[in-house]
Amino acid sequence: MEILTGNHFEKTKKYARALFFLSLLATIIGFIMVSAVFIYAKVLGPPPLVVPKSSLFLADNGEIFGATNPQGEIRHWVSLHDITEDVQKATISIEDRNFYEHHGFDLKRIAGAALADIQAMAKVQGASTITQQYARNLFLEHDKTWKRKLKEAFYALRLEMNYTKEEILEGYLNTIYYGHGAYGIQAASQFYFGKDADKLSLAEAAMLTGIPKGPSHYSPIINFSKAKDRQELILDEMTETGAITKAQADAAKAEKLTLIGEHPHVQNDFAPYFQDIVRHELIHKLKISEEAIALGGLTIYTTIDPKLQEIAEKAVTQNMSDESNIQVGFVAMDPETGFVKALIGGRDYQESTYNRAYQALRQPGSTIKPLLYYAALERGFTPSTTMRSEMTTFKYDEGRSEYTPHNFNNHYAEDEITLAQALALSDNVYAVKTHLFLGEDVLVDTAKQFGIKSKMEQVPSLALGTSGVRVVEMVNAYSLFANGGRKVEPTFIKKVVNEKGEILYESKLENEQVLDPDITFVMSSLLRGMFDPKLNDYTSVTGSSIINEMTRAYAGKSGSTDTDSWMIGFTPQLTAGVWTGYDEGKEITLTTEKMYAKNIWIDFMEKALEDEPVRTFIPTDGVVGVYVNPDNGKLATESCPVARYTYFVKGTEPTTYCTEHIKEPLDDHEPKPSDEKSPGGKDKPWYKKLLEWWG
Repeated sequence: MEILTGNHFEKTKKYARALFFLSLLATIIGFIMVSAVFIYAKVLGPPPLVVPKSSLFLADNGEIFGATNPQGEIRHWVSLHDITEDVQKATISIEDRNFYEHHGFDLKRIAGAALADIQAMAKVQGASTITQQYARNLFLEHDKTWKRKLKEAFYALRLEMNYTKEEILEGYLNTIYYGHGAYGIQAASQFYFGKDADKLSLAEAAMLTGIPKGPSHYSPIINFSKAKDRQELILDEMTETGAITKAQADAAKAEKLTLIGEHPHVQNDFAPYFQDIVRHELIHKLKISEEAIALGGLTIYTTIDPKLQEIAEKAVTQNMSDESNIQVGFVAMDPETGFVKALIGGRDYQESTYNRAYQALRQPGSTIKPLLYYAALERGFTPSTTMRSEMTTFKYDEGRSEYTPHNFNNHYAEDEITLAQALALSDNVYAVKTHLFLGEDVLVDTAKQFGIKSKMEQVPSLALGTSGVRVVEMVNAYSLFANGGRKVEPTFIKKVVNEKGEILYESKLENEQVLDPDITFVMSSLLRGMFDPKLNDYTSVTGSSIINEMTRAYAGKSGSTDTDSWMIGFTPQLTAGVWTGYDEGKEITLTTEKMYAKNIWIDFMEKALEDEPVRTFIPTDGVVGVYVNPDNGKLATESCPVARYTYFVKGTEPTTYCTEHIKEPLDDHEPKPSDEKSPGGKDKPWYKKLLEWWG
């Protein structure tokens, strides 16, 4: 027996030693493995906190008017400072009381949850910390495999090793799902209560905090009763942890909540044609990927003015008949900066996304003439330069081709008219004569000088706008007249900022003088002629139909072809242009439809500038204004029936006085002055003295 007992003892000692060494080995291996995990986590460094987030479109007043909407998700990231403390305290109280004490894993809570699950023979408690949940939201699919759980634990470890508790809490609150497509507390706050996350009351904060446990069960929109029960549970938990007092909890429970239930900024139905252009420019001009736009949480500061956009849309709606199928393209621009303030690409975006303001090439008609006459003034013409207005057939291409332009209704002066009249009356013969006199390449080159990139054909009819251009190009070109000849480009995006607050792009104003400032001012003055009845002649000035609606001075030009109707005009602070026509290029035959462009334009300009000061164009130092007879462009006398104050570049103003209206004595019996006094003892008119001096 003793021998057996001794053997047994020896065996026991042997097993104990083996067990000890195995345990020690296991401990060492475990320590090495844990150390390796920690070292590996440290070597990997901080995990990127990148999640899909909505990019926001901001108007020029800072209001959000649109957002990308990846997969129906609405995400707005806000800093922890912009989240009310009640939300933070409520979240910690109900989700992770020991958040600030643990290092990513709450072992006590894990053990308690495991015991509860064993007792119930089912999963009844969760033990995931805020860090673990954040890791799951950031990186992992929400499956229930061991592989996922291990990954979750590793990511949680990396988060805790590389980020502060405040950064982890901020990330968690910005990534959890609150139902109805709202990811993050800011999107949830706006959806449920119509306010930002820093404006929530305690009652509202507790209500929102209860939703992520089961958005389909605890959404107050879906089931207010269940949501209310969970809100009260959270308020009790906050009281227990000392986050709030019982009195505060009772007051919050009694507070009546007003639910909104809609996302305020992501309908994307405001200025949809403008938004399309912004997206296009982000991709093609700024080279930002579509994925970054959709999911990158960019803040895109645009140039659109919501007030002017609304005025423009109303002007179109109120001035175009619902029975008409005619379409519209509209652009309004700040001529000083090129910032596009309003844009309409069609009458109904839902029916057609084709952008007629930005994409369509349409014949500009007579709206091209100001560019032609700018070139003419550069080459020696003046506002008083005369040419004959009569039906004319022009031969070109070395006599092999002919071209006969026609005026509206085939009306002609059958006499000499000035450049000022030709522009105000939109005389086509004068324009073609000028074009051919200058050379067909001159207008093409001048259009490029004005920023027009659309290709133009060097033909006689180009003077009448037969080569297609875009509305936005023409409005930009007229902005050069409005700003004194400085280069601008149509600008839709002012700045792009990424989720870290880094500026990816910022527009810069070139401010390069590309036109002669004196000639530009003279042209701006001439463009007021379409609204001046003093320039009426064989027909009325082209703006006569809307003169009575004007409360301030405008400059502009209308234009028409068989299939297109245009009106572009400006003041020093605003340029706007309208095109109307049929998409199919059908002829515009109804008089009312021919008036759409002008009516929309004046309606918009009057309302857009209603509260703005009246600004006039200030003459440059290199111009001079004199009174001329608009019929012949000569200096006006007291006998001229009409005298119009007209600006000229200094040195080009007329020096000859008009003598057409000076009355000569009818016969030898009419009294003749014998001295410097006329009958009645009054001084002779100065022009009679001048005539006598001439002999």
